[in-house]
Amino acid sequence: MIRSLHIEDAQELLDIYNYYVLHSIVTFDDEALSFETFKDKIERIHAEYPFIVYEDDGKILGYAYGSRWRAKPAYKLTVESTVYLRHDALGKQIGSKLYAELLKQLKAQNFRAVLGGLTLPNDPSVKLHEKFGFKKVAHFKAVGLKFGKWLDVGFWQLNF
Repeated sequence: MIRSLHIEDAQELLDIYNYYVLHSIVTFDDEALSFETFKDKIERIHAEYPFIVYEDDGKILGYAYGSRWRAKPAYKLTVESTVYLRHDALGKQIGSKLYAELLKQLKAQNFRAVLGGLTLPNDPSVKLHEKFGFKKVAHFKAVGLKFGKWLDVGFWQLNF
């Protein structure tokens, strides 16, 4: 079931996120976030943008949200999209279900453009974005350093 974020979800979401912080290159955070830092972050985001979770049998298997892309007023109708899944829930189309709902909500709220920023290489995320009609619009080479390795970042864009 996909539903809106409840603040009580914060610990489960943090566990999902911190797994990627500690074990992957998909986020450029390099230290696990504290509960308070993460809770503040999701409350700020949820106050302005859709923030949804995928729950199955009482367990959260993933989440997705829109957030501010850049702070200048002219960008107010452009959002960045984010989706994270429990590492043991990959390959079940949960990301696609979350993304479909997130995009539906962003469109209903009259956002104009959605940007997905991806650490590269990342074939599953590229495929997910392109499945929904996103087009690659930027590729920044060696802009992030994590686990002693320089990493590229690409941006995919979808306009409504």
